[in-house]
Amino acid sequence: MRKLGHDLKSRLRTFLCFSLALALAAGAFAGRAMAEWPDRAITVIVHFAPGGSNDLLGRLIAAELTPVLGQSVVVVNKPGANGDIGVSVAARSAPDGYTILVASGSALVNPATGKVTYDLLKDFAPVAYLGASPNVVLAGPSSGVNTFEELVAKAKANPGKLTYATPGTGSTPHLAMELIKQKLGLDILHVPFNGLGPAMTAVLGGQTDLSSTTVAGVMGNVRAGKLKPLVQTGTERWPELSDTPTVAQVGAPGASSETSQMVLVPTGTPQPIIDRLTTEILKIMAKPEVKEKMLTAGFAVKGEGQKELRQRMEQEIKMWKEVAQAAGITRE
Repeated sequence: MRKLGHDLKSRLRTFLCFSLALALAAGAFAGRAMAEWPDRAITVIVHFAPGGSNDLLGRLIAAELTPVLGQSVVVVNKPGANGDIGVSVAARSAPDGYTILVASGSALVNPATGKVTYDLLKDFAPVAYLGASPNVVLAGPSSGVNTFEELVAKAKANPGKLTYATPGTGSTPHLAMELIKQKLGLDILHVPFNGLGPAMTAVLGGQTDLSSTTVAGVMGNVRAGKLKPLVQTGTERWPELSDTPTVAQVGAPGASSETSQMVLVPTGTPQPIIDRLTTEILKIMAKPEVKEKMLTAGFAVKGEGQKELRQRMEQEIKMWKEVAQAAGITRE
């Protein structure tokens, strides 16, 4: 028995020493990684095609990070499958600090509406929440609707008769409108299109009564008086839509939603590197000229860190899953 006890103690000491050695090695590796990082170009993956708001923000972040990190930060566009392809590529990238994903709200919505090859919460570590764009419900010239109250009254008097266009099934504007419908018990028919342009053409031409879309890209038609904004889904009124109420202000509590933009890195990226990226990106977001550029692109700067972004991701993924399930929304 005495020998058995001695053997157990010996094994325990060996195990503890081994664990300590592993911890020290991991710490040394992280220290070396941070000391050497970055020593080559960094890739920013944008999961949509060039020219869109996600691409604009990716390029803005890349341009601002390049001088402060002392290495080239290069944008690589990986569009396709409503953004899923780029997110999947980033998820499979080496967690070494040389791959950054600038992700839009579609990465939070897509898992709720179809099969994806990534788990956003497991495959990525949060870096920073850049900002968000509210969705806006617009009335077309042939709708006969001028206020959100009129829309609600007309929809309830004519269930299933009114129609609304979106940039596509499973898009954030689609789920944002479905959330409003669920909160208020409205029956309005969804008509999906392949992108913002065709959706705008439909509502302007009277093919649909309404449209739900992000605020970016529609302000020209709003300023020209061609489309009437009825309600916006953000928690605060958008500066250029100061006369348009939020969903909370028209009696739809819990229907607030926004199209987010965030920075993520593959899980396993050394924490000191993540912390450095968070610090530098939040500094960038605080610059007045950056805030102005983002506002022009249709996004209000939020500038939140890792903990806040993780909480947002968890809340939104859960919310959109519930909305999609209740509405029976699936992407083909």
